[in-house]
Amino acid sequence: MISVDNLSVEFAARPLFQGVSFVVNPKDRIALVGKNGAGKSTLLKILAGLQQPTSGTVSTPRETTIGYLPQVMVLQDEHTVIEETETAFAHISDLQDEIARLNDELAQRTDYESAEYMALVERFTHESERFSMMGGMNYRAEMERTLLGLGFERTDWDRPTREFSGGWRMRIELAKLLLRRPDVLLLDEPTNHLDIESIRWLEQFLARSGSSVVLVSHDRAFINNVTNRTLEISCGKITDYKVKYDEFVRLRAERREQQLRAYENQQKEMADIRDFIERFRYKPTKAVQVQSRIKQLEKMVPIEVDEIDTASLHLKFPPCSRSGDYPVICEDLRKDYGAHCVFHDVNLTIKRGEKVAFVGKNGAGKSTLVKCIMREIDHGGRLQLGHNVEIGYYAQNQAQLLDENLTVFDTIDRVATGDIRLKIRDILGAFMFGGEASDKKVKVLSGGERSRLAMIKLLLEPVNFLILDEPTNHLDMRTKDVLKEAIQAFDGTVILVSHDREFLDGLVDKVYEFGGGQVREHLGGIYDFLHKKDIESLDELHLAKSEAAPSKPSAEEPAAKSAGKLSYEQQKERAKIIRKAERAVAEKEQLVTRLEQQKADIEALLATPDNGNNADLFAQYADVQKQLAAAEEEWMMAEEELAALSE
Repeated sequence: MISVDNLSVEFAARPLFQGVSFVVNPKDRIALVGKNGAGKSTLLKILAGLQQPTSGTVSTPRETTIGYLPQVMVLQDEHTVIEETETAFAHISDLQDEIARLNDELAQRTDYESAEYMALVERFTHESERFSMMGGMNYRAEMERTLLGLGFERTDWDRPTREFSGGWRMRIELAKLLLRRPDVLLLDEPTNHLDIESIRWLEQFLARSGSSVVLVSHDRAFINNVTNRTLEISCGKITDYKVKYDEFVRLRAERREQQLRAYENQQKEMADIRDFIERFRYKPTKAVQVQSRIKQLEKMVPIEVDEIDTASLHLKFPPCSRSGDYPVICEDLRKDYGAHCVFHDVNLTIKRGEKVAFVGKNGAGKSTLVKCIMREIDHGGRLQLGHNVEIGYYAQNQAQLLDENLTVFDTIDRVATGDIRLKIRDILGAFMFGGEASDKKVKVLSGGERSRLAMIKLLLEPVNFLILDEPTNHLDMRTKDVLKEAIQAFDGTVILVSHDREFLDGLVDKVYEFGGGQVREHLGGIYDFLHKKDIESLDELHLAKSEAAPSKPSAEEPAAKSAGKLSYEQQKERAKIIRKAERAVAEKEQLVTRLEQQKADIEALLATPDNGNNADLFAQYADVQKQLAAAEEEWMMAEEELAALSE
């Protein structure tokens, strides 16, 4: 669908990448990865036709449609939510006119056997199918389903878009893009402004979509669930891995080990050649050999090793004083904005050392409760902070409080103490402020850069109670790992407001679910919470429920249907068994895919004249067929076992 050939991009004579070639095929789900600044967003813009490369070509068939969602865009203010969303279908009448024109042309022509006539039939079929996929003129229901899936309520339909925050307006743009159903979707950080429910909905939408997808995301769970191919930009080149992200990480580590061994061998060989040249440079009898070695050295192309991540950097919060046993106690807490009740009858107790997650739809009250804890807003009921609680608070607006006249380095130097001051440059590098970036003034930093700087500052302050509101929005995977490790080693109490499942996994031991004006407590981690809810889609989480507690099951209902019949430990054990079965299915599926590829590769070799009678290849083919049959049987058994557990 999109063919990239020998692409090169330079900025100020500095090459970003060179000689890049790859193809985006129909139904491809591609994750574009690489360190910040490697050129991921630039490549998406080039694929979208919004930026021209320095050299090389990007070929796209004329009838192929491309939809592009940038990280930042100019948003319109003059429409309501529903009016702005309807602009996604402005092209439908144009498409209908085009189909009518093609139909008229087909009716007038009589050259039924010609290539031109067949091409016209194919074009007519393609456009008709597109029109049908878009729902023709009956698009209202699809539009409403998409908006609801992305977290909007029906009461939002007629509200002006200017009343919504930038994140919600980005959701409108995403809805418009998805509703257009382009042949290729280019998505740059689509999950940055979505909550967990909306991310899961988007995963399912993309899984059902017939579009090819190329996306940039720092949400590891999202790209693992959506993509099946990984393109890595490293050392100015692109390496194509036809696997999901987790498998790519393993393969990349193996690849880098091979590169290091080859690099070390080459360095040794070059050192031996230089040593020979130096020893015999002035001996006439060795002149020919010396000149030969000099030419050999000049012809050697240095082996490049993939750029090294600094994820091995370990950060620890500084020692802090001990707080009381119960840092936060809420009793019958309530918050209203006029006639709108955000939440009511909230009763929760957070113990010292607990790490808890606040999850739920945007607007359900997560950040509002955090502001109540911070004493930033009034509330009803009782909220008590424990003895000697010292709060470190991270929110998006924390970035606004930085001193704009200081440099990045000076901002951190002022809060760092002890041995940590010797590692300031390393810490800044881990959070993408390496090299000259550490000498920038705060006032010239982007919003994302300021947020990262505020996060570093918080990491170095001695507090015993951390409240982090969406801390990972502007962090790449490597930096999130550094932050996650620091929080895991933190001795104090933590509240995390986050939509990043991978980040929360293994980090929190209790989940508070916000929705319907209530706050419900769930013991266990984030995936325990999802399995306990016994749902595949988090769309079910916040369906309107008037009752405060679920009704009791009738006597006729099987005991297994009632969550109350299982203890927490039993639920947790069941969830663990199901996760293990899911991993087994995924592993078997990957094995089958690899063996099918091996089989196809050998078949391609056997089809060539040179290998028509190659006995070794025939033996390999028979062996792979045998392995494939066994793997397919194991995969089927694993799926049956998982299905039985899920019943």
